[in-house]
Amino acid sequence: MQKLNTTLVYILSVVGFICCCFSGVGVIPAGIAFYLANKGVKEYEANPEAYSNGPAMKTAKTVSLVVTVIAGLMALYSIYNFASTTPEERAQQQREMLEQFGMDPEMMEDAGY
Repeated sequence: MQKLNTTLVYILSVVGFICCCFSGVGVIPAGIAFYLANKGVKEYEANPEAYSNGPAMKTAKTVSLVVTVIAGLMALYSIYNFASTTPEERAQQQREMLEQFGMDPEMMEDAGY
């Protein structure tokens, strides 16, 4: 019996989940994971006796779908936030965040950020 590559789907899903914090960039690896999982499930359904881990691929597909949705929502939020604020407002938000974390915004400006 053959095995479907669920490990790759899980790895891409985790990478997508981690990267969704960076302006929704995680939608790329999560989308690839969902595509691979969907392809694997179709292969399993076409010939179930040839594969030993079909249910595991179905679970991997569910995980990748959830991560794709989360990353997609984050990407949409990032696009909305970028489109609805001015550069000055974003800079002010960044300064406020730095102050919340106990960092000196002046130090970051002096360093060229």
